Amino acid sequence: MNYRHSFHAGNSADVVKHALLIALVRALQIKESALTLIDTHAGCGIYDLHGDAAQRTGESAQGVVRAFAAANPLLADYRTAVRSVNAGEEPLLYPGSPRFLSQLLRAQDALILNEKHPEDALALRDAMRGIPAAVHQRDAYELWLAMVPPKTPRGVVVVDPPYEQTDERDRIATTLAAAHRKWAHGVTVIWYPLKDRAAHARWKEKLRRLGIPKFLNVEHWLYDADQPGIYNGAGLFIVNPPYAFTQDLLPLLEALRTALAPEGHKGTLKAEWLVR
Repeated sequence: MNYRHSFHAGNSADVVKHALLIALVRALQIKESALTLIDTHAGCGIYDLHGDAAQRTGESAQGVVRAFAAANPLLADYRTAVRSVNAGEEPLLYPGSPRFLSQLLRAQDALILNEKHPEDALALRDAMRGIPAAVHQRDAYELWLAMVPPKTPRGVVVVDPPYEQTDERDRIATTLAAAHRKWAHGVTVIWYPLKDRAAHARWKEKLRRLGIPKFLNVEHWLYDADQPGIYNGAGLFIVNPPYAFTQDLLPLLEALRTALAPEGHKGTLKAEWLVR
């Protein structure tokens, strides 16, 4: 599956991912000690929702546009973050994960971004101009291992690949196992698209067999029954989520599910412990 950020900016998966990232980082920031935020597949940093790539799919209409139309106050922080890169109320631009993370930085925190694709890396540097962030252009999995443990007492690694390579999931599993051996208490967020339920179940079982404790799975299926051959939703694996995040998670998930449910479908958005 090829999931280049520019074609899917602001879709339902982005809404869930970024709303949960905000909640996760803020839960970690209840403590004063410094955080390093690391994004291994940072993309372009910001996206034009009226550009050719985004218009070709039109997925933002079922994502950020729905989130802006929802009245639920639990989505207010997400909407505020999107508005920060827009001049008006309507979202014409969409911030990628680097811009969401940059808004959460405190004086003691650090932001490390990586994008291997040359054109996207150039766009990322432009999007992050004036923002205190280190931008790398390296293999994402090499960087992931090289950057952990971070210099700060705590940190978060966000892994959000386009799933262009057939071995992407295997590389994630192998690198996660190695990173966990180096940094057992670190927080890791792994995003993935949902297309084939059986294939996903096999990957989930492979990750479960790694034996990493405190391993949370958040899964969003858009439709009440699988739609063969198309994008059916997305999810996150979260290693070592903080207690404050998990305690407040279920109401946020319900707000997101309600806002993003396609016409005629309720969908499901749930969290379960893969390993605990």
